[in-house]
Amino acid sequence: MTTPPSPPPPPRSSSSGWTVPQSPPLEAPPPPVAPAAPPGGQWRPTHQHLRPQGPTNGLAIASMVLGALWLWSLGSVLALVLGYVAKRQIDQRGESGRGLALAGIILGWIGVGVLVLVAFVAWIVTNPEMSFE
Repeated sequence: MTTPPSPPPPPRSSSSGWTVPQSPPLEAPPPPVAPAAPPGGQWRPTHQHLRPQGPTNGLAIASMVLGALWLWSLGSVLALVLGYVAKRQIDQRGESGRGLALAGIILGWIGVGVLVLVAFVAWIVTNPEMSFE
């Protein structure tokens, strides 16, 4: 026969008269409950349209890397070209990497936009006699 555990000691009181509350002892969480089996006792996959992914397209990887590096806008233009070619190849061949190609295209357009903005600001700065009035 086992004896029950002894009760915790009473809380200490400070000189001001208030007491420190005691926290309850920690208990282990209950074990996880397995989901109920579907009718018929067979397991059904939740993703109906899964298809095996092919290898990652190398042009998609190159497009994203060049888009991230920019390389004084040359990388941006190459990222656009490689990204659009990679998207076409991915659709035809069933390869993976569509997100990488899309990221390269987006970064490429951002790089082209920055190039155009820098060129416009440089043109304005180098032509002070221009008046916009």
